[in-house]
Amino acid sequence: MERNVTLDFVRGTAILGILLLNIVAFGLPKAAYLNPDWYGEITSRDAWTWAVMDLFAEVKFLTLFALLFGAGLQMLRARGSRWIQSRLTLLVLLGFMHALLLWDGDILLAYGLTGLVCWRLIRDATGQKQLFNTGVVLYLIGIGVLLLLGVISGDGINRSWVPDAANLQYEQWWKLGGGVEAISNRADLLSSNLVALGAQYGWQLAGMMLIGAALMRSGWLKGEFSLKHYRRTGAILIVIGMAINLPAILAQWHLKWDFRWCALLLQAPRELSAPFQAIGYAALAWGFWPQLSRFRLVGWIACVGRMALTNYLLQTILCTTLFYRFGFYMKFDRLSLLAFVPAVWAANILLSVLWLRYFRQGPVEWLWRQLTARASGTALHKAQR
Repeated sequence: MERNVTLDFVRGTAILGILLLNIVAFGLPKAAYLNPDWYGEITSRDAWTWAVMDLFAEVKFLTLFALLFGAGLQMLRARGSRWIQSRLTLLVLLGFMHALLLWDGDILLAYGLTGLVCWRLIRDATGQKQLFNTGVVLYLIGIGVLLLLGVISGDGINRSWVPDAANLQYEQWWKLGGGVEAISNRADLLSSNLVALGAQYGWQLAGMMLIGAALMRSGWLKGEFSLKHYRRTGAILIVIGMAINLPAILAQWHLKWDFRWCALLLQAPRELSAPFQAIGYAALAWGFWPQLSRFRLVGWIACVGRMALTNYLLQTILCTTLFYRFGFYMKFDRLSLLAFVPAVWAANILLSVLWLRYFRQGPVEWLWRQLTARASGTALHKAQR
């Protein structure tokens, strides 16, 4: 199958963009990911960094990646049920090991489990419109559950939102110390994430995968529409998404990130805005591809997209080493942490460009394909190995 370079570029952008938020999860306590006032004395630097990231990046790149994951499931339909089931099951196993042994912010397990459900819906859908509408409904159900959880939540202080000194010290101790204690804590967080996946987040994730599959099936994610259409659609969707999210950002700031309103209820506008902006970002890539494709950097980012799984794991290895082994954990604020991002991006790009000069796919992608072939009993052509 001939590769779509634009699709690789969008996937690479998603992988690199995810790090803009994950760097906070690596360098600060878990509570800091959504709550910039996690330590009780927020600075203007932290507040503005949080606001800008929330408006342009928070959830958007994860949503874009989910969209592309669904598009990939649509593209893999021709390989048959055994291949897809084997592939996704192996992703679940990899995600489980990643979450348990390396980092508690793993997304691979959630994508694998949700994909095992979604690929059947994609296979059985009679048309792209049905697929798209089902995706929209599932996504809205997820937001509805989020609002319901916000309504029934209490007014008391939640230690996952504003941890006390003892909790912060303990989290720092097990993250820096590693070993059995770290694995035990990551196992606890993994179980909580699986509950959240089944109760709420899984609906949204499945919805975006189905929408991505529908857009691929229609040809939209193949670039089959006019440049004018993509440019206009991208601009409109991004403006709509920002218009939905901006009032919630201002409200959270005004309420000083109070748990009762900000932990769940005011997360909903961001979740609602994310598909608009994610699809809008993808549309602009296609709309301006004749101009973008002239830049060497764009080709490098496309290489990152071809090795998305390898690069995602590389980000984990680099960042856990920096923050947990070299002792940089809780040493920097939100804005300062962003200074680490270009260096990790450079490592992603350098590895991808050099590796793909000699090989057809990334090392983890190659292993994933080989194990999938063995598990599904499928023979690979020499060119695919």
